[in-house]
Amino acid sequence: MPISNKEIQDILNKYKAKLDKRVTLDEVEEYQPDPEFSKEYSKFREEALGKGFTRYEKLCNFSESIVKVNPSDKDIEKIEKSIDISHLAITPVGAASFAILVSTLLVLIGLVIGGVSYFLTDRFGIVFVALLLILVSVLLIGPLTRLPNYIAGRWRLDASNQMVLCILYIVIYMRHTSNLENAIKFASDHLSGSLSLDLRKIFWDVQTSKYSTLKESLESYLGKWREHNLEFVNSFHLIESSLYEPSEGRRTELLDKSLKTILDGIYEKMLHYAHDLKNPITMLHMLGVILPILGLVMFPLIGVFLGSVKWYHLAILYNVLLPLLVYSVGVNILNKRPGSYGQVKVPFKSKKGVAFTAIIISLFFLIIGASPFILHEINPGFDITFWSNSDGSGGEKFLDFECNNSGCVGPFGLGALLIGLFIPLGFAISLWMYFNSKTKKAMKLRKETKRLESEFATALFQLGTRIGDGIPSELAFKDVAKTMSGTPAGKFFGKVHLNLVKGGMSLKEAIFNPENGAYLDYPSPLVQSSMEVLLESSRKGPKIVAQSLTSISQYVGNVHKVNERLKDLLAEIISSMQSQIKFMAPVISGIVVGISSMIVGVISKLSNLLDQVNAGDVSAGFDVSTVADMFSKTDAIPGYWFQVVVGVYVIQIIYILSVLVNGIEFGVDKLNEQNSAGKNILKGTLIYLAIALIGILLFNYIASQVLTTSSNMI
Repeated sequence: MPISNKEIQDILNKYKAKLDKRVTLDEVEEYQPDPEFSKEYSKFREEALGKGFTRYEKLCNFSESIVKVNPSDKDIEKIEKSIDISHLAITPVGAASFAILVSTLLVLIGLVIGGVSYFLTDRFGIVFVALLLILVSVLLIGPLTRLPNYIAGRWRLDASNQMVLCILYIVIYMRHTSNLENAIKFASDHLSGSLSLDLRKIFWDVQTSKYSTLKESLESYLGKWREHNLEFVNSFHLIESSLYEPSEGRRTELLDKSLKTILDGIYEKMLHYAHDLKNPITMLHMLGVILPILGLVMFPLIGVFLGSVKWYHLAILYNVLLPLLVYSVGVNILNKRPGSYGQVKVPFKSKKGVAFTAIIISLFFLIIGASPFILHEINPGFDITFWSNSDGSGGEKFLDFECNNSGCVGPFGLGALLIGLFIPLGFAISLWMYFNSKTKKAMKLRKETKRLESEFATALFQLGTRIGDGIPSELAFKDVAKTMSGTPAGKFFGKVHLNLVKGGMSLKEAIFNPENGAYLDYPSPLVQSSMEVLLESSRKGPKIVAQSLTSISQYVGNVHKVNERLKDLLAEIISSMQSQIKFMAPVISGIVVGISSMIVGVISKLSNLLDQVNAGDVSAGFDVSTVADMFSKTDAIPGYWFQVVVGVYVIQIIYILSVLVNGIEFGVDKLNEQNSAGKNILKGTLIYLAIALIGILLFNYIASQVLTTSSNMI
């Protein structure tokens, strides 16, 4: 006889009543995130990706609607994986179509520039620039098509940097509540950026019925990391295994093992990375600093003897092609970096009007640097001579433009060369001002927060010990604050105690009150998660609180030890690269500018002297017309333009190396990247300008005296 629905309901009610008697709500009360946690995935995705990527998505989708271009078979699978990893709402066809449209647009611009300049001015130099633009547009097709691979590489680097924290948060939560779903939600609430979005996507895929269970969605996500970060996958599997352990001791042992697994794995991979990094960094140093800068010495002579090398050729090579090459090599080095312990991420943005002020300052110095051209335009015959002899002969010209029927070339004068130093100075000051305004306050807050984190493990252990001894939370916070007086941890616990006693707040309000909670002064995800665990475990009694805080202190201490060992591994490489940024590149560049200006000055004076000899103004026993043709002043690259190109290159290479050093040491960390780049650019440029100024004056004075003596002998 079949059982009726009423009988089934009676059986369910019977066992439900038994469960209600044996299990209380306090025992199963768990962490509950924002009710809109997964529903706001799309909004959170836009915030995590940023405006730049969403604009790129729109351009790709727009390009696909105009023309559909399929990538090559060997690229399409990799691009699909990259799109999936980086959460881009595009297709491989859209990426390839965008690349073709951009390249086509550049080709058309090049053809227009080349055609108009050739027929109107008949100058091959501008036609050469147009041809180069067309060549670059063709070469860009491949990299632009594979741009999702680059985005995915940055995404992996950022996510890998948060993986230790992710496992730490999950272990911290599951230490007192064995629920994987809520533990993942807890981790995603306290992580930032890429990995937080990835964890939200796990729930989103279940809600959109892509997967039927959370376990399926999680396994699919972990499969993406199996090739790049196996220790992260293994740690998650150990955490999953702890759910099936009946013994509490065995369960906590597996949780501890999961954190140890990812820490040991990252240390081992970072060890190999540090060893493998020496050859690429040496190659980058030679490719981006030594060989290009030393090669600059040859360009004045190449320009004289060949006559076809102009300053804009030098600018294209040193200010466009070389920085792109060095940056691409640096990106490849960063993409191989394993994850480590992530940095404290503090929101930062520039003040209103700072970007405009920086641009105005840059334009002001640019106008000063361009004043030789302004003076020459106002009065073509204007010039000043200094360092001349007592009889008025010799000396250095201030502007020294060389004019003929086809136009004017220059300036070759020493004064113009010195004024040209204001151009890189203006760029350096404006960049430093912009980056400094964005990061100064945020860096100060992050330094305080990092100090708190470095001693937080000890503070938590003391707090857990006191609460475990039966001391109320209010007194426990007071005791720890006294013990650690004068430290950020002491200030944090002191403010919590003050809010509890004088503010009359609850423990939750004392920590997280939006107006004067202690957490406002130290916005660390680690502090936030630890205090939330304290609040949750307090519902289960002081013994559970003590166990939770002691475990957290132990976990945080282990993470800190591994992080310090990772810094030791990279210390030698970071120190070497810092010396390149702060000393070698600026100093070598300044010396090269001084030597090159002397070479150009010697060529200029020899050209004038040989012209005088050839005209019969100075007697000579041989025909000097052939030698005069060899040392043609108009064929040389003016020292003014040479210095501007080198100065801009110094700023570019310092910025690229600063980004690379920051990426190697910290991973994806925009705050520290911009802060260090601004400081390095200003300091490095000032060193370059000081060395260049001394070198220009010294070498040109020596050359002037030697040539004056030689001309008198003739």
